[in-house]
Formats: sequence, structure tokens, C-alpha cells
Amino acid sequence: MRTDAFALRHIGPRETDLEHMFKTIGVTNMDQLLYETFPDGIRLKKDLTLAPAMTEYEYATHIMELGKKNKVFKSYIGLGYHPTIVPAPIQRNIFENPGWYTAYTPYQAEIAQGRLEAILNFQTMVIELTGMEIANASLLDEGTAAAEAMALLFDVRTRDQKKNNVNKFFVSEEILPQTLSVLQTRSTPIGIELVVGNHEDFDFSNDFFGAILQYPGKYGQVNDYSAFIAKATENEIKVAVAADILSLATLTSPGEMGASVVVGTTQRFGIPMGYGGPHAAYFATKEEYKRSMPGRIIGVSIDANGNSALRMALGTREQHIKREKATSNICTAQVLLAVMAGMYAVYHGPKGLQYIANKVHASAVTTSDALNKLGIYQTNSAFFDTILVKADAQKVKAVAERNEVNFFYVDAETISISFNETTSINDINQIIAIFAEATGKEAFTVTELSTASQLPGSLERTSSFLTHDVFNNHHSESQLMRYIKKLERKDLSLNHSMISLGSCTMKLNAASEMLPLSMPNWNSIHPFAPIEQAEGYITMLKKLEEQLNVITGFAGTTLQPNSGAQGEYAGLMTIRAYHMSRGEGHRNVCLIPSSAHGTNPASAAMAGMKIIVTKTTPEGNIDVEDLRAKAIEHKDDLSCLMVTYPSTHGVYESSIIEITQLIHDNGGLVYMDGANMNAQVGLTNPATIGADLCHLNLHKTFAIPHGGGGPGVGPICVNEKLVPFLPTNPILNVGGEQAITAISSAPYGSALVCLISYGYITMMGAEGLRNATEFAILNANYMKARLQEHYPVLYSGEMGRAAHEMILDCRAFKEKGIEVGDIAKRLMDYGFHAPTVSFPVAGTLMVEPTESEDLAELDRFCDAMISIRKEIEESTKDEANNVLKNAPHTLAMLTANTWEFPYSREKAAYPLDYIAENKFWPSVRRVDDAYGDRNLVCSCAPIEAYM
Repeated sequence: MRTDAFALRHIGPRETDLEHMFKTIGVTNMDQLLYETFPDGIRLKKDLTLAPAMTEYEYATHIMELGKKNKVFKSYIGLGYHPTIVPAPIQRNIFENPGWYTAYTPYQAEIAQGRLEAILNFQTMVIELTGMEIANASLLDEGTAAAEAMALLFDVRTRDQKKNNVNKFFVSEEILPQTLSVLQTRSTPIGIELVVGNHEDFDFSNDFFGAILQYPGKYGQVNDYSAFIAKATENEIKVAVAADILSLATLTSPGEMGASVVVGTTQRFGIPMGYGGPHAAYFATKEEYKRSMPGRIIGVSIDANGNSALRMALGTREQHIKREKATSNICTAQVLLAVMAGMYAVYHGPKGLQYIANKVHASAVTTSDALNKLGIYQTNSAFFDTILVKADAQKVKAVAERNEVNFFYVDAETISISFNETTSINDINQIIAIFAEATGKEAFTVTELSTASQLPGSLERTSSFLTHDVFNNHHSESQLMRYIKKLERKDLSLNHSMISLGSCTMKLNAASEMLPLSMPNWNSIHPFAPIEQAEGYITMLKKLEEQLNVITGFAGTTLQPNSGAQGEYAGLMTIRAYHMSRGEGHRNVCLIPSSAHGTNPASAAMAGMKIIVTKTTPEGNIDVEDLRAKAIEHKDDLSCLMVTYPSTHGVYESSIIEITQLIHDNGGLVYMDGANMNAQVGLTNPATIGADLCHLNLHKTFAIPHGGGGPGVGPICVNEKLVPFLPTNPILNVGGEQAITAISSAPYGSALVCLISYGYITMMGAEGLRNATEFAILNANYMKARLQEHYPVLYSGEMGRAAHEMILDCRAFKEKGIEVGDIAKRLMDYGFHAPTVSFPVAGTLMVEPTESEDLAELDRFCDAMISIRKEIEESTKDEANNVLKNAPHTLAMLTANTWEFPYSREKAAYPLDYIAENKFWPSVRRVDDAYGDRNLVCSCAPIEAYM
């Protein structure tokens, strides 16, 4: 056994397990299994041309050396990104803790109460700081959150505005440049006209449906927007405000000014800059717009005993369920980062946040006063954390960079300086010395921070915030550590048992991939730092792009999209730009199979495309003849086909080459959804099957953890003709020669977590990656062989094999009174998270074991499912008081004095022997979803206040 081979540690089954697994499946070896599973015509003829696999130790040395090429300067660049202090107990107990970062989206609320409470804290924090009524569980970044605000305001136009096609959206010239670029991208395909200008000159005409303001402005000016918002409201123009959340501890909230939507980033709340992400954006609005909100909302409900329980509220809010009628394709959040930001507020409390905000403001005032004494003119009439000074930028830059300091140079004679919670008196004196040297003046030192204020008196915050106990009881490290642990114990994550979610690929997130994220050389770089200071990052990111090019068979990659849905959108916008460059902008028809994930039509709608749904056959495959008829019918306007491979039904469709050629013959391009790339790597690739581009879920196939529902990364890989159109960024020029505007805020999206996928590919190497795919197929077919006698498998390939996942048909159990949801809840009693429920077919479970799970864990899960099948047989439609309907069973139930169930306590809690060794207890009984929707509460206020 080669103990230094990373693939050996990543892949679950041992060599000694294979004979048993092959025998169970009914094959003699891996080659036979692949032959019976995989269409021969699309197999790669040779191994991927990747560098030899590194050992974990070699990689640790390599990434440390590469990190030294990044230069960590003092950063005062601002523009929405600031150095921050990550409280050590949050870094150790959440950021570096697999109990938090390996959890899945909290669809199964009963085993996610800890995460749900942490997100509820985040929502409460956002609601109270912004002065709004409702907030979601976070979005991807500030720029895309602003774009979602624009889309929401467009959706909630008045009846007359819709009738008269009112489509102008005012954007303050104070907006962050990257936000403006994202707004430009998102507005064009859906017919919104952006008008950028000075808010003081705005005419409030009835051509406008909405506006967005920056608070404070991009270079620090603080404006009182109350009059603007009041006049806009009079004219039925709804206003969004992009607000610095730390400033809201001292400034009047946008909600108090009358804003309809408030967005921003919580990066300042203890999240490293990480060269651009991941960071949790926030989105808050009025309750009347809750049905148009993007993303997720965590709400308060009750469980079967009437006790308070949390859940994801308003299921229809996940807008991809609306498919082509959606106004947003976002089906995720930045949960791990939102948890950290919320916990930052828990740790510091309202007084702590005010202290930090006041210190940041005092640093700015002190420096402004000192520079004025040097004769350097400061132009902001009011500011929070950012001053704008007049000086020779070239001279200052030379001195500053020699002293390892970065400012933002607006133009040749204007410099922006943004202060942050790490700024000290010594830092201020260094800034004074830099300007003194650059201007030939004599430096002096300050010894204390100014107590003066440069905030307008009318905007000083008087309203209270964070009054709930949770923000006032955990200010010592002991208290916080225990609170975090209390929440962690309520959540089932990969560090407890396998999470066999089809389409979601919950594989191992190896510690050696994760460790570099805590290194200052990687997590402390500003995304707009001079590129020569980010040599390590640029090297790593370019290598990752090259690795993904090799894996997909394509010519170019952008890492900018920071979720899978963003990747879909980026791919479609790239296709759109390609057609327009050829004078074929009329090509706007997008063909989507009926089995596609709901984000596909939602993304296509956002890209301004006309969606035509194609049929699937009874076997679950694309109906080629229906596709052919529709491709020919729309050949003059055909833009693209969106296809998932292997299919959403877990089958390698042998007709894929015919399908892609059919689209090309009729003038369209093929977009491949990368959700199932885990079953392609090293065996085939999107280029080989005839696709023109794909998005990849780095948080699935390439080992970035799901983090309880985020972070994600959704890069797109494209063929040569699409490379020129890859997206750019207004500050750092990335992308192609004919680049589309930005897809997300940062040039490289969530660059910090790209380290994980780079580590995964680098340590796996070509052979390890191919083996991962083979073992994913092996594990799935082993489970299929064990379970198919007990559960019908809905679809399979031409030779009866599954791909990397399978669909178990549970619809017939309704005769016994058992729904698929009952099975999902009962699995909790066995210590498992449910597979994907009712997707892509209602009443089914989609199971994907991944390559990381070993034989013993596969058998434990199969044993649980087989035991549940026996329990189903024991059930009757007339008797709902059974072990499945009452699941999950909590410790409180089992230890109660009375037991009013017709089965034993042992059967409820310990139906199989292995469970007693490592019992996981759900913390609440089954949650009442309908009650939570009827009584929507999405903050920490006591539920009695809403009754």
C-alpha cells in the first residue's frame, strides 16, 4: 500500500473489497463494468495530460512556496473589500471545522437545526442593521445582489408600469465599478435600460421604475438619501441601496430612509478578503416582496410536538422551481460565510460592532486631519471609513508600494484611502510618513485617535439593533465556543456519515486541500491589488484553468462565476455574445429537455432566451425525434441546447453524439450542464461528446465543500470560438478580447476556494481522477445491485447499469400510506441524511454514493434502506401511527415517561445494531412546513410577537 498516494486516501473502497463488489454487481472486473455502463464511442483514447500527482506533503510544500509569491501589503483600497479580523474561535470552530463546512443545504430541517439557527442569526443581523422587514440567507456577492435587487424591482413594477413597458433603471455614479459592470450584464438581455448619473440631478420621470444608490459612495462620500427616496416614492420609483454593513452600526439605516431593497456584502464581518471571495452578500427588502425575493429564507415553524423548529421557508421562493417564469436562477447561498458573519455579530454584539465602527471612523478622521496639516486636501464633505485626497498619485504610489502599502488611485491627482478594523495608530503614522515623503514635507506622528465625527448629524444612528439575547450572551470565548458546539451537535454532516445526494456529489473535502485557506499569504490579498503582488494567485488560477481545460477538452476557462447557476448564466451569455458577433443576434431559442434541473430554464430566461422544452422517453432519455423536429423547426433562430450528461436520470445516453451534431447542423451551440461531471472525468469529456462549452460545479466534482449550502464555484470552460467572449472585470482586465461585462464582482470570483480544487486535481493526477470516476460508477452499481430487489430502480443504461447515481422509485408505497418524505425522515433514525427527494421525478430518491465512501459505509446505508423497506411492508394505509410516519424520533421522545406508540423504543431509535455505536439524534421532531409558511417569521424575535 502506497501510503503517500493521495488518491488512496480520497477513494473509499480498498483493493481487497473489489472481488466482493464485482461479484455482487455481476461482473468480473472494472473493465467489464465500464463496458456495460459507458458508450464506447465517447471514451477517451488516452489519459489526461496532467502533471504527475503530488503527495500530500509535496503539495503542502508546493502551496506554501507558491503562497510566498503573493505580497501581503497593507490594503486601503476599499471598493467593497477590506482587511478584517477573523475571530480565532470562529476560524477554529467553524471555518476549519468539517462539522460546519461539509454539511449540505438544510433541506432536511430536523438534522440541520444548528445551521438553520446560525443563518437565522445572520438574517436577524441584516434585518436590524438595514432597517428592513425581511432578509434572505445570503447571496453570492454585492454586485450580483445588486443585480438581483434590480430584477426584483423590475418584477414588482406597478400594473401601469408593466403595461407601458417602463424599463429605465437609474444607477448612481457613486456605485462600485464592479457592481455597475454586473448590472450592465444582467440588464441588457431582459430589456432594462440603465441610466448612470448624479443622484442630485435625477429628474424622477415616469420612464423609471427603480434606482440604486451606494451608501457610503464608492470613494467614501456619505449622502443623506432621505429626500431622494421620498421623491422617488412619490413618483412610483422604488429605490435599492447598496450599503456598507459596518457603517450601519453608526449611520441611519436605509430602511429608515424608505428604501425598498438594501443589499451589500458582509465580508467586513470577519471574512478574509481571499482575492475576492467567497463572501456572503446580504439582501433585505419589504415583506410585501417576499414572493419575488431571490435565494433562500430561513423561517421559524413548529415540529410535530408544537415546539419551535426552523426550516427553509417558502419553498416556491427558490425561484428555479418556477423554471422559465423565474426572475432569478439563484438556488444557493453563501451559507458557511453567512454563518461566520452572523457569528461575528454574536461574538461582538451591538456595542462591539459600534466600537469597531467608531474606531474605523476615528482612524479615517485622524488621518484626514493629519494630511490636512501636511497641506493635502481631503474632498469628502462627510465620510465613514474612506477619505479622498488630492496629491500626485504617481509619486505617492512609488513611496507607498516601497513601504508595502496599497491605496486606490482614482486618477493622476486623486487617491482614495479606506480604513478598516485592523488599522492601528502605527498604520496611520506610516500613511502620514508616506504622504510627507511623496510631497517633500516633514513627517510627524499622532499618538491618539480623534474623537471628532465627520458623519452628518442627521445621519447618526439613533435606533437600536441586535437586541436579541443571542447577540448579547456570547462575548467571552468560552461562551462562544460552547454556543458554536451546541449548534454543531444538531447538524448531520459528512464527518458523521455519508450523504448520498444524487446530482450533488457530496464527496470527501480533504484536510490537505483545505489547510491553505487559513494561510495569510492566500487569504489576505485584495482582489484589486496590483497584479504583480498576486503572482502566487495568478499562477495557481492559471494552472487550475489549464487543468480544467485538459479535463473538459476545451480551450479556455473563466473562474469568475461563483455558483453553478452563475456558471449556467455565464455560459448562455457567452453563447449570446458569440451569435451577436456573427450578426445573428436573433438566435435566441434555447432547447431544454423536460428532465433538466430548474435552474436551466431560469438561467435561459435571465439571458433573454425563448425556451422550448423537448420531451424525454419513458426510459428517461432525450427523445431524439422530438428534439430533431424542434431543432429543424427553429433552425433560423436556434441559439443552443442545454443538456446534462450523464442525464439527470443517471444514465449515459448513447445518442449524445447524434444529439450534439443535430444542434450544430441547425446553427446552434451545445451547452453542457456540468452537474454530473463526476461521472465523466478521465473517461470522456464535454468536448468529446460534442458540446461547445460547459459549466463545472467545483463544489461537487472538484471537492470544494458544500458548506451547508455554499460556497460554490461554477466556472465555464469553452471551445476556441467562444474564448474571446469570456467575461472581464472593470478594475482588473481579465477575459477575452471581446469580453462580456462582469458575471460577478471579483475578477476571479471566489478565488480563495479555488485552492481546494487546484489541490484536489494536483494531488489526484490523471490516474487518480480517472479512478475517482470509475469508483463512483462502481459504488453506484454496487448499491444498485444491493437495493434493486427492494426498490425499483427507475432508469438504467442499455445494459442495465447505472452511471454514478440511480433513482429509486418509491411511488408504489403510497398503497401502504408511505410517502417518499417518510423514508427521508426515517433515514435520520438510522444516522443518515436522505438522498435527493423527488428530483428529477416526484416520489423518488436519487442516490449518489461518490467515490469517497468505503464498502462498510455503502453497506451500512444499504442495510438501512433494506430495513426501512421491511418497515414499509409492516405499514398499513389505515394506521398512520407507525415508525415511518412518526420519524424522526428524538431523544426527548425516547426518554419520556410515557410511550404511546405501537412499536418499541428500541425499534424507534436502534433498528440496526451499528446505530448504537454512533447514534445521531435529530434535535426536533418532524417540522410542519405549512405552518411555517402561514406564519412567516425569519428573524430571532420570539414567535409570540408575531401571533
